[in-house]
Amino acid sequence: MRCFLYPVCSLTNEMLCFRSVGTLTNEMLCFRFVGTLTNEMLCFRSVGTLTNEMLCFRFVGTLTNEMLCFRSVGTLTNEMLCFRFVGTLTNEMLCFRFVDRLKRDDEACAAALQSGQMFLFHRLAPLLQRTERGTLRPIARRTSGVQSILQRLGSDPTLLDQSVLIGCSQQNQAQFCLDVGEVDQEVLEEECGGTFIDLKKSFFLLPAAEAPLVAKGQALLRWHQTSGFCSATGRPTQRNRAGSQRVCSDIIYYPKMSPVVIALVSDGKRCLLGRQVSFPRGMYSALAGFCDMGETLEEALIRELAEEVGLELLSVSYSSSQHWPFPHSSFMIGCHATVSPAHTQLSVDQSELEDARWFSLEEVVTALQVKAPPPRGAAGLWLPPKHAIANRLIREWAEQQRLDYN
Repeated sequence: MRCFLYPVCSLTNEMLCFRSVGTLTNEMLCFRFVGTLTNEMLCFRSVGTLTNEMLCFRFVGTLTNEMLCFRSVGTLTNEMLCFRFVGTLTNEMLCFRFVDRLKRDDEACAAALQSGQMFLFHRLAPLLQRTERGTLRPIARRTSGVQSILQRLGSDPTLLDQSVLIGCSQQNQAQFCLDVGEVDQEVLEEECGGTFIDLKKSFFLLPAAEAPLVAKGQALLRWHQTSGFCSATGRPTQRNRAGSQRVCSDIIYYPKMSPVVIALVSDGKRCLLGRQVSFPRGMYSALAGFCDMGETLEEALIRELAEEVGLELLSVSYSSSQHWPFPHSSFMIGCHATVSPAHTQLSVDQSELEDARWFSLEEVVTALQVKAPPPRGAAGLWLPPKHAIANRLIREWAEQQRLDYN
């Protein structure tokens, strides 16, 4: 048995110890108690005869909000599924390997489905429930409950096999989505206590925390519905259990998003907003455009500004990104851009935009307080809702302007 000890000079209170487990003669299982860190225990990982157990945790002195936890799944003998809550992030789950493992392990995913949550869609319209405040929320049902409903309605019992993994709840439940477009919509709505509503009409009424999950579910379901055949061979593709990929022979297809650059343009004192014909009345937003093949983000933004409003980019800085379900799963890359104050004359391409104009800080601050579009025929500026990346860019710009003025 080999044991490796790490001497620590003046640490007279340090005890380095080990333990051999089963026939693991080459395994060192050690922990450390050091000086005043009486609450620190550095635990270990045993692999071999302990095929289903992995114990790895740390409690450290003054870090009272830090919790390193774990989860062992099925026969994952060498897998540590851990996440961390630190300091102010006490309510946030930082991603761990549970979902990734379900994507790679069909058996583990099938098992997780049986105890998981299910979000239903009908021809890509999510099942939603109206709240007392007039907003909407998605309905999550246990898989067993959905299965019972589908059986009562005489649906194909294999329909659940078409469900797609979309995430993991804070209670460590796997979350799936399923399109039940072949089932009678009205009967299903009555059974589930909700309504299937087109995402274009409902997206802005969903809570900011739940809207991305619904959008992701729709995007993945649409991808599966349009990716049933291999573009190289013409043969049907086969999906894995989680629905994270489709395969034809040795060709693997993954879900894709279209990159879009969206930028709030400023001349130093004003910001530039535009609107399309399809926008609700009074709504203006940051300018956006798809990235062409081979373009960098900067090149795409330079081209879009030239095409849509006839401006020349001076500088650009990255802000944040967001998945956007429209028109068909876009990856929005949010930026702040500046143009020269001496060259702000707009030349709007009417085939791209209905209108574009400069707005002052006062106008933007007022518009940020507006919660609904202005009455028909009334003037007024309305901005995208809070969980749209355009709203975030506008708020960031307004806050920076306040700081600059102060």
